[in-house]
Amino acid sequence: MAYRDVKLFINGEWTDAEGGRTIDVENPATGERLGTVAHAGRKDLERAVQAVERGFATWSATSAYERSKIIRRAADILRARLEEIARILTTDEGKPLAESRLEVGSCADLLDWFAEEGRRTYGRLIPARGMAISQLALKDPVGPAVGFTPWNFPMSQIVRKLGPALAAGCSIIIKGPEEAPGAPAQLFLALEEAGLPPGVANLVFGTPSEVSEFLVPHPVIRKVSFTGSVTVGKHLAGMAGSHMKRVTMELGGHAPVIIANDANLDAAAKALTASKFRNAGQVCISPTRFLVQAAAYEPFMEKLLANVAKINVGNGLEDGVTMGPLIGQKRRAAVEAIVEDAVAKGARVETGGHRIGNQGYFYAPTVLSGLKLEMRALNDEPFGPIALVSRFHDLDEALAEANRLPFGLGSYAWTSSAATANVLARKVQSGMLSINHIGLGLPETPYGGVKDSGYGYEGGSEALEAYLNTRFVTHDTALVPF
Repeated sequence: MAYRDVKLFINGEWTDAEGGRTIDVENPATGERLGTVAHAGRKDLERAVQAVERGFATWSATSAYERSKIIRRAADILRARLEEIARILTTDEGKPLAESRLEVGSCADLLDWFAEEGRRTYGRLIPARGMAISQLALKDPVGPAVGFTPWNFPMSQIVRKLGPALAAGCSIIIKGPEEAPGAPAQLFLALEEAGLPPGVANLVFGTPSEVSEFLVPHPVIRKVSFTGSVTVGKHLAGMAGSHMKRVTMELGGHAPVIIANDANLDAAAKALTASKFRNAGQVCISPTRFLVQAAAYEPFMEKLLANVAKINVGNGLEDGVTMGPLIGQKRRAAVEAIVEDAVAKGARVETGGHRIGNQGYFYAPTVLSGLKLEMRALNDEPFGPIALVSRFHDLDEALAEANRLPFGLGSYAWTSSAATANVLARKVQSGMLSINHIGLGLPETPYGGVKDSGYGYEGGSEALEAYLNTRFVTHDTALVPF
């Protein structure tokens, strides 16, 4: 399959960047250059702002019913091209083809969900204190938006911003991931073919700081959404706040997993292995700190290691591969540094802890035990194939560790006790908690964090609310002449 160079999509046209600037795209499974992606300059960003402003005027005046039809048409196009797009996604991001298929399919599902939810953005009639008074709460699109998206889920993270924006009647500029631009381009091609008017959705790539420093403060932009690191998120939130922009932030995590003595250990080990090493652990809600109650510790560790041993690491396009490479050399070096720090401070490598091969950026699925709080692994998000397994004795001890960090995105628990589950539901400080299964990230459910993991949600009806203004209108009808 030949890899197509990726251009900018501005005002309904695929264009080169100003001066023909490009960025190389690399295959993380081989380290080889695949092609290029256009690198937007200031003039390109100015064109995108002009386009998104015009696009908003058109799209906000389009009925929710008509908007829904176009969005659903794009979802159908994605499903029809699922295999082609999945192969492109695997080629420049690295995840196994089965995972890429799931991501493309989830994008179609997300678009369907938002298309239907957008048809139901009701305001409300508020009972008044006088018979001649009417009181209305109206829902209006907030305005042109900008979304900054990461490389680890290069399509679905875009759709979590673009989907609710379009459904609410907003136009949007997406700053896509330079590391994996191929699948995002296919998404915008589907939107174009579905009949989305020019300027409503625009796609740019470039130096992140240059793009954000131009777009976030720009007076045309009224909404900012970002998925990425806590440090960058705080910077962008501050920049947006100084201009009174609406903001959604989905930032880093360090997800705890509490496994009680009474848990179904076979089910827990199987589900958590699949979730932990999905996309080589490069997932913001990846289960990472495994807190296992004392009596369950040894049997759970045995089952976890048995499941990890079944993982087949390799090029995601090859049959039977269940874990691909890390995205690049910097990410692999960061993972290596975290493991080396833990081992130097006394951690035990139960399995993994090393590179695989001399081609591409592969790192073995790794399980560490004998952990101490001063280790970086227990404080910095590993964002790689590392499971950290510790022992606890009572639930208060587990909760203290689960809530110790400033992060609060995803969390998990396994127990057969309803009482324990109820305590966890109330006391685990995270935006999302999944008990006895892996149930986060469905289109119809809220997706977001608390504390340093951000604010706002990118799933469920809450996602749409982030792109709507509520306006109050009251009217004394007694003063209207007949």
